[in-house]
Amino acid sequence: MSNNIVVVFDFDKTIIDCDSDNWVIDELGFTDLFNQLLPTMPWNSLMDRMMMEIHSNGKTIEEIEKVLQRIPIHHRIIPAIKSAHALGCDLRIVSDANTFFIETILKNLGISEYFTEINTNPGYVNQQGRLRILPYHDFNKDSHGCILCPPNMCKGLIIDRIQNTFSEGENKRFIYLGDGIGDYCPSLRLREKDFMMPRKNFPVWDLICKDPSLVKAEIHGWCDGEELEQILIQLINKIIIEENAQFISSDCKLQTLSIPVHETLPKALSVRP
Repeated sequence: MSNNIVVVFDFDKTIIDCDSDNWVIDELGFTDLFNQLLPTMPWNSLMDRMMMEIHSNGKTIEEIEKVLQRIPIHHRIIPAIKSAHALGCDLRIVSDANTFFIETILKNLGISEYFTEINTNPGYVNQQGRLRILPYHDFNKDSHGCILCPPNMCKGLIIDRIQNTFSEGENKRFIYLGDGIGDYCPSLRLREKDFMMPRKNFPVWDLICKDPSLVKAEIHGWCDGEELEQILIQLINKIIIEENAQFISSDCKLQTLSIPVHETLPKALSVRP
């Protein structure tokens, strides 16, 4: 086990197998209005507007929850999350969805307890029973200053904040998993000892492939939940083995053991390029 690994998940099309915003809009029958309004405002602002339209048309919070509870997810994602947690990893979410959608889905899947932190746009039910969705970063007051990210959220700044909560001596290593354009900025904030897991043939993969040298972290692409699980657990085991090797090499007392040191270590797993 290792307490030095921080695994950061995007949510839409990474943990779940669709976009939660689109899923709710489509399932409740508001796709045409959404597409009509999409060119007129930022996505985050549009989702708040759509929640107003949905409420005005008599749709309840309970109906939204039921839609979220049947959201598609690959059958190997939950085991992957549970395995990473069991191996001692600190699991976090950085998503451009919203707290109401994410918390409802995680609770329904029974995996809320595995995450130490959810970074996303605020979402709450007001006194009128309408879901409000607000920006993570209030761009009406001040810009976050990043040209790569949407105005409501810079995931790179969130990664910076998480990294800065740990001292250099803690030697935390990050594994970041994502699929979208917004996951490119945080990939540039990772260090050489970290790992980036972009979903293959999705926007972040395409951006990274234009110039992989810009990403300092080791890059491991994945296609679906099964490959995500396989690669994630391999990377976690790789880090654990490296940590054990460093511990052994730094402790000369272990040289007096009668049992060969290499026999006490788990077998290393090969990691796909």
